[in-house]
Amino acid sequence: MAATPEKPAAAVARRKTGRHRGEGQWAVGHFTPLNGNEQFKKDDDGLNVRTRIETIYSKAGFDSIDPNDLRGRMRWWGLYTQRRPGIDGGKTAILEPEELDDEFFMLRVRIDGGRLTTQQLRVIGEISEEFARGTADITDRQNVQYHWIRIEDVPEIWNRLEAVGLSTTEACGDTPRVILGSPVAGIAEDEIIDGTPAIDEIYRRIVGNKDFSNLPRKFKSAVSGSPLLDVAHEINDIAFVGVNHPEHGPGFDVWVGGGLSTNPKLGVRLGTWVSLDEVPDVYTGVISIFRDYGYRRLRTRARLKFLVADWGAEKFRQVLEDEYLKRKLTDGPAPDQPVQQWRDHVGVHRQKDGNFYVGFAPRVGRVDGATLTKIADIAERHGSGRVRTTAEQKMIVLDVAEAQVEPLVSALEALDLRVKPSPFRRGTMACTGIEFCKLAIVDTKGRGQTLIEELERRLPEFDQPITININGCPNACARIQVADIGLKGQLVLDDDGNQVEGFQVHLGGALGLEAGFGRKVRGLKVTSAELPDYVERVVRRFEEEREDGERFAAWVARADEKSLS
Repeated sequence: MAATPEKPAAAVARRKTGRHRGEGQWAVGHFTPLNGNEQFKKDDDGLNVRTRIETIYSKAGFDSIDPNDLRGRMRWWGLYTQRRPGIDGGKTAILEPEELDDEFFMLRVRIDGGRLTTQQLRVIGEISEEFARGTADITDRQNVQYHWIRIEDVPEIWNRLEAVGLSTTEACGDTPRVILGSPVAGIAEDEIIDGTPAIDEIYRRIVGNKDFSNLPRKFKSAVSGSPLLDVAHEINDIAFVGVNHPEHGPGFDVWVGGGLSTNPKLGVRLGTWVSLDEVPDVYTGVISIFRDYGYRRLRTRARLKFLVADWGAEKFRQVLEDEYLKRKLTDGPAPDQPVQQWRDHVGVHRQKDGNFYVGFAPRVGRVDGATLTKIADIAERHGSGRVRTTAEQKMIVLDVAEAQVEPLVSALEALDLRVKPSPFRRGTMACTGIEFCKLAIVDTKGRGQTLIEELERRLPEFDQPITININGCPNACARIQVADIGLKGQLVLDDDGNQVEGFQVHLGGALGLEAGFGRKVRGLKVTSAELPDYVERVVRRFEEEREDGERFAAWVARADEKSLS
């Protein structure tokens, strides 16, 4: 039986006495809530708010919503209040939550493994058009996010999503978030192992289960058997990465404790090999450790990465084996380095069944409901009933017969969905930004789209892989620390001394190939208006100074500050 707040694993043996509050870890007897978030979770499970949304709030309107539900428990069903229009970035950190709140919501649709049928995609598009003013952004966690959602419409949206097998359950909140998966699982010619059955079993066991609906904070996970390492495994709380064991064959290497935000940490290997059938058990064990031993005193230290950093991989594995799995795990090899930097599956690729999949790039994940509906129509017209979202804000159409590839590509390109995008279109990601996010300081989506256009015009011959990640605040939803060029939104001074939107620059981060965090150049900040000039300048210097075969991140590591400024 899973551990609970009343009876966590090994609680009796490890319980401390006296008044010391520690870090709020349940497994050492600290059950008293130490902050407001822990209190509202103890008062009522976040999953219970759905009944109030359906029976009270959707009928009585926005003003009827209890504040602890509005800014807390409603996240358990994918709902965040969005930013009130007209509030500039300078007020983000000084206004009270009720002053920042609009009476509309962001609603996140979880898409585990990035898997969608064309019917599901069409429903997502139709909901966008009818209830979300056309908004529908593809995120870097394979989800779709709506904006402008009215509380009155939420029950009907749920009904339509659930009728086609989709949900918003635990898409936000202190919960097991969407499970990332290789978007070409089960079809790629070079796949090591298909993790889809494990994703399905984890979802069945964990999502919506009240044994796991009160975690210290969010819990991010990924499962992929692709040799391209296509799910950013290094920055998830837990990740299963496809490997071949010399004795046991295809399985997964286990990583824990990754995460970004203001205290970035790369995940660490536990040194174990687990079979496909073992993945759900190991996932359950790790999320249980997080629930029972995770730090609940300070929100800023409540992610699994802090526990892993304090314990180390050896102790973490021992607790997992001894207290939760009750058995030893098999030692195993590390995954091989990927052979290429691009991991987004953009372009035309042969499947192992002889058909093809076609990956394409919107601009910084920004699409709309009408476009999603058209993608579903195009896919079906060319013989496909399946599409995928990726962890790089891209999409893929699967199962395309060879004779249909060129007509499909032409139809997508006509919608400005590039199958052969420039490196700048392909490599630029952006978070939601100040348009809707209450934490943001600057615009991101619009800025990213403009930057792509400028760089394509100024550097039409540039053909090297490069990632440009744009974030509206320090929280790193767009992974700024692991991009070639990471841009952290903040207010800066222009040449006339005026406070304007701008970015702190991180250079030379990477995932997959020699993963590491970007370098901050001393004092390097650029205004939003100067951004195209700066990026053009540093890219041109890279072209001039790079050695044969040298990646941008490797060049940054040896370049002097003058070249990077």
